Amino acid sequence: VQLQASGGGLVQAGGSLRLSCAASGLNLYGYTLGWFRQAPGKERELVGGIRWSGLIIFYGDSVKGRFTISRDNAKNTMYLQMNSLKPEDTAVYYCAAGRPINTSRTMPGQYYYWGQGTQVTVSS
Repeated sequence: VQLQASGGGLVQAGGSLRLSCAASGLNLYGYTLGWFRQAPGKERELVGGIRWSGLIIFYGDSVKGRFTISRDNAKNTMYLQMNSLKPEDTAVYYCAAGRPINTSRTMPGQYYYWGQGTQVTVSS
C-alpha cells in the first residue's frame, strides 16, 4: 500500500498550489481520504478530508474558504487546491486513508495509511 503526495513547493503569500495524492496497492472503496499538515514544533493537524462518495467534504477551520479537496476514484487520486496561501500554511502536507466515524475524522490516529509528505513553504 502506498500513498504518494506530490505538488509541494515554494510560493509567495497569496499564491496557489495544487497537491495530489495517488494511491496504489489499495482499493479505496469506502475509505475516507484526508490531508493533514505538520509544521515544525507543532502537532499534526487536519487540513480536510473527503468521504468515498465525494459528497461529504470537511475542512479545518484555518483553511475553510481557501482550500478545496476533491477526489477521482477512477484514478485513485485525491487533490488539494490551495488558494490565498499564507505564511502560516507552511508545513509538510500528508495524505492519509482511513475509515473514521464522523466524530473522529479529524484525528490522525483514525487513518491507517499515510503518504510520505510534501513540503509547502509560503514566503511573506
